[in-house]
Amino acid sequence: MFDTKKLALFLGGVVFGSAGFKVLSSKDAKKVYTQTTAAVLRMKDCTMQTVNRVQEEAGDILADAKAINESRAAEAAQEVIEDTAEEEQPAEQTAQ
Repeated sequence: MFDTKKLALFLGGVVFGSAGFKVLSSKDAKKVYTQTTAAVLRMKDCTMQTVNRVQEEAGDILADAKAINESRAAEAAQEVIEDTAEEEQPAEQTAQ
């Protein structure tokens, strides 16, 4: 009734699973987990510092770009005012 091959595979899995659990819960494995976690936390701190620097630089770039656009808009508005002033002068002269 029972398939011997399936039963042997099941028992082999249980044995390897138990052995794997013992290895994973050993003191040496816990040291490795702790060291790995510490390295990940150091990497996270370093990455966050880099991200903060990039955000600051991006903020500076954005402020500079806004200033450039505002000065260009002011120059364009000044040109429009000058153009309309030139157009109004001949009309006043012909009226006299």
